[in-house]
Amino acid sequence: MSLVRLRAPGPLGWPRPAVALGNFDGVHRGHQALVAAVVARARAHGGTPVVLTFDPHPARVLSPDRAPRALMTVEQKAEVLASLGVERVVALPFTLELSQKSPEEFAALVLRDTVGAALVAVGPDFRFGRDREGSLRTLERLGPRLGFDVEAVPAVMHGSVPISSTRIRESLVAGDVVEAKALLGRRHFVDGHVVRGDGRGRALGVPTANLDPVNEQLPAGGVYACWCRLAPAADGVAAVVNIGTRPTFGGGPATAEAHLLDFEADLYGRPLRVEFAARLREERKFPDASALARQIRDDIAAARRVLEKA
Repeated sequence: MSLVRLRAPGPLGWPRPAVALGNFDGVHRGHQALVAAVVARARAHGGTPVVLTFDPHPARVLSPDRAPRALMTVEQKAEVLASLGVERVVALPFTLELSQKSPEEFAALVLRDTVGAALVAVGPDFRFGRDREGSLRTLERLGPRLGFDVEAVPAVMHGSVPISSTRIRESLVAGDVVEAKALLGRRHFVDGHVVRGDGRGRALGVPTANLDPVNEQLPAGGVYACWCRLAPAADGVAAVVNIGTRPTFGGGPATAEAHLLDFEADLYGRPLRVEFAARLREERKFPDASALARQIRDDIAAARRVLEKA
């Protein structure tokens, strides 16, 4: 699989691309249905399964004060999409100039002239072009003229409501990582590098890896049972992860700290992936460090019980 950051329009030259079009933030179960449609079409016709996404998210350009926090980086999207059978991920820079193109101009320049789409698959509510004028119906009208078929993939429902990136963000903001998993079809994960902290965890007998995350959207503050991986494909190590401001020690900027169970190694500077399995409790202030240490021991026992079943 290759990730193509498109700098300028121009023919990519791939055979019969079947293209899933959208933002794909989170690559949730609804996105996965869209991807399955293009992978099936490409395999049936000797074509190339492609995902065309935008970077940055259009809201970052059009209304930055209201732009949502991203669930994933482009690289993380590409990794998950590759596991679903996608061979090419095209990250199209979203600019003010691009936002002013009519649906017809966008479809001709990007879908026909650059990607050379044989099929374009979108969800039922997809919008594109200037002022979001373009819709599924617009694509269905333009497709025959521009040489590509159009497939509408129905929304995937969960609890009678369509799955969306917004619902996943709301679940994470509430600390409900179990609900987020149900919507994503996998555990929500956060990547980062381990950086040096103040050493308080080690002083309490529970050394922690302090994560500098690349992801924007973290779960709500609290203590979580997690799996940690030193590489995406590596075996998971059980962990207790605290997200918060360490109020017992006077508070401060929010941090993400992972205590890996039954694991000893120097992790400073190394990449670490944290997958959230369950929230154990909220973050709270303890009367002293000894009381916090006792609670951490209880948290470790609770995490072991949760992760035995996860």
